[in-house]
Order: sequence, then structure tokens, then C-alpha cells
Amino acid sequence: MSIRYLHAMIRTSDPDASHEFYTKGLNLIQTRRMDSEKGQFSLIYYATEQGAPEVELTHNWDDRTYNGGDQFGHLAFEVENIYDVCENLQSMGVTILRPPRDGHMAFVKDPNGISIELLQKGESLSSKEPWASMENTGSW
Repeated sequence: MSIRYLHAMIRTSDPDASHEFYTKGLNLIQTRRMDSEKGQFSLIYYATEQGAPEVELTHNWDDRTYNGGDQFGHLAFEVENIYDVCENLQSMGVTILRPPRDGHMAFVKDPNGISIELLQKGESLSSKEPWASMENTGSW
């Protein structure tokens, strides 16, 4: 039996804020989009590159709100420089839940309340201020 990971789906009530987070914050590309007039929803896909596993954002056009369940843990992304990514996200107003104190791992939340784990590619970077002395600001 062959299996291939395709995507994870997140419901969003604010696709514009989500788009900014995934494209400007995490530097993902929008790979495709499908808007269904009949179904009154949009499916928007993001990935690190064409053909890579995707994050699917589902936006229902009604006034529905969503609450995160505890069945979903987090999405994880490998990054070239964890400090640069966290600085960029912080400049966008994103709260760093678990700062990259160790130069290896950080947690942030996307505009939908989904935990995002950031992992340094390769070896951990040397400790760098102000990250080394920052406290956690939330749970992940």
C-alpha cells in the first residue's frame, strides 16, 4: 500500500489575515484557490513550493465562528533562520508563544488560533538576544 501526505485543513473566518500570515510571515506560496458560489466557500492552498504538502484554508462565506478543539496539535515548518522568521512574524504583530531561546524551536499562532511550530534547519543556532532571555507568552 502506498500513501502520500497531501494537506492539512484549517477553517478560517479571516482569509485575508491568514493569507498575510502564511505568505509574508512564513514565506509560503499560494498554490491554488477554488471559490464555490454554489457551496458558498473558498479553498485556498499554501505550500513551501509547488508539489509540496499543503495547508488548506477553508473559508465558509457565512458568519460562522470556529473554536479550536484539542484534537489538533500543530503544524510544523523547517526554517532557514529561526531568529529571522520570528523577528519578521513579531514585526507583523504575531505573538511568539515559545521564543527560539535555544536557536532551534519556537511556537507561534496563526490568525485562526492554530499553533505553528518552527524548527531550525540543521544544527541549532547560537543563543541570541533578546530571544535567549524571553519567557513563554502562552501554551502551544
